[in-house]
Amino acid sequence: MSEVAAENRGGWFGIVSATATAVVVGFASTILLIMEAARAVGADAAQQASWAAALCFGMAVTSFILSWRYRMPIITAWSTPGAALIATSATGVIYANALGAFLVAGALMTVAGLIKPLEQAIERIPTPIAAAMLAGVLFNYALGVPAAAIALPLLVVPLIVAFFALRLSIPLYAVPVIVGLGLIMAALSGSFSGTCCSLGVTKLVWTTPGFDPTAIVSLGVPLFLVTMASQNLPGFAVLRASGYAPPVSASLLVTGVGSMVMAPFGSHSINLAAITASIVTGPDTHPDPARRWLVAFPYLILYGLVGLAAASFVQILGSLPGPLITAIAGLALFSPLMGGLTAMLKEPRDIETALVTFLVTASGVTLAGVGSAFWGLVAGLLLFAARHLLHGAQRR
Repeated sequence: MSEVAAENRGGWFGIVSATATAVVVGFASTILLIMEAARAVGADAAQQASWAAALCFGMAVTSFILSWRYRMPIITAWSTPGAALIATSATGVIYANALGAFLVAGALMTVAGLIKPLEQAIERIPTPIAAAMLAGVLFNYALGVPAAAIALPLLVVPLIVAFFALRLSIPLYAVPVIVGLGLIMAALSGSFSGTCCSLGVTKLVWTTPGFDPTAIVSLGVPLFLVTMASQNLPGFAVLRASGYAPPVSASLLVTGVGSMVMAPFGSHSINLAAITASIVTGPDTHPDPARRWLVAFPYLILYGLVGLAAASFVQILGSLPGPLITAIAGLALFSPLMGGLTAMLKEPRDIETALVTFLVTASGVTLAGVGSAFWGLVAGLLLFAARHLLHGAQRR
């Protein structure tokens, strides 16, 4: 009996430590990007804190529901590419209309879970085009790092050096470490005001969503597509690679409904985790794959606590100098950008199509009030279809 108890204690230690790592990596890596997205649509300090808290609470609950129901380590996350999309494509979109676009994106996710052909259609978006749209969205953020280094060299340059040094040794912790270093360096340089670190429980702030057609087409539809292509599909792949058969429709339904419920409080998108999922789905979490779903319990508790303290985190991080925020956000997106560029160039026959998608998306062009991510996807799909129709006619 003592051996069994010891094994259980060891199992719970792995479960809790792996979950804590996933929470730290997931939150610290891109919370600054979430704040950038919130500022882009005019969210005030209370709304920014509500946005972060709504995401944390939504992720905690949806992860628990899916993991407990299906006995798999199905954890959810916020859409990092979606946040980058909002931060770069939301020019002229007010906060209430942005929430309406988020609500529509969640509804589309729910519909995708209900309608099998739509789910299959999204899955059939050519990988190079989806990857190119993602890379185009992230590209402008990465471009901000050199300018930030010039604007604030004493703070930013050491972070860049530390980031790439960590990428060579412990890449998983590179972003959380530079976030911590950035905070320490900002504090030592006197960037924080005396009131920036007050503590308190975060309150969710309700804002009635507005439904502006331009915002829906410019933000809602691309948010849905980029989240499906760059978050949900890789999330399912991580689970399959770990030996699980994820419930695709149920996962889309739960995350879609969760996104809709939390949208009026600021949440832009809740979806399957990919990078952080790989932390909790392996044998380091628990040697028995059938027991790894227990990560749902510490995940629920830890993200619930982070959500309650979200206002304090937002207040602290919001006191950072602008160039430092830009640098950390750009470095945090370096790995996803590299992955997107690699995937878009993987198939030689599709490089031209992917490049067109990337260039249109990265251009930041706005047409009829609709952002470049949507037009990049349209341009890529049209060229892809035209090329394949032409090749098909030539073969006949």
